[in-house]
Amino acid sequence: MSSTYSISDLAKEFDLTTRAMRFYEDMGLLQPERTGPGGRNRIYSGRDRTRLKLTLRAKRLGLSLTEAKEIIDMYDSPRDTESQLRKFLQVLASHRQQLEDQLAEVQANLDEVKVHEKEARALLAKSAKAAPAARRKTPDTGALS
Repeated sequence: MSSTYSISDLAKEFDLTTRAMRFYEDMGLLQPERTGPGGRNRIYSGRDRTRLKLTLRAKRLGLSLTEAKEIIDMYDSPRDTESQLRKFLQVLASHRQQLEDQLAEVQANLDEVKVHEKEARALLAKSAKAAPAARRKTPDTGALS
């Protein structure tokens, strides 16, 4: 007999809210069996647990839930695994490119910040050198003014 889980079992195990679990169900990522009056109780299978684990892994990789579902659904089918792996590699390559683009943009921003910091420090140093000289040149008028 395979293991079954309640919504609170899986929510606790994966540190999710039951609301998030229901959202994943609405997206078609999870398909629990419904029991009780009006089908209010959800019974999740080992398959649902695995799909949830894969969904969360896909999210960490930056995939959308739609992309995650498409890939996870491919693994559910008995079709050719080569095409499934090719699709997975295609999605991963796209996300890798997005991350590399974001990294390049962040690096450019950091470089710009460093330039402004250097300029500001130079101006501050110049100002600090000029301040004592300016004080020496200013005549002290004292009480005579």
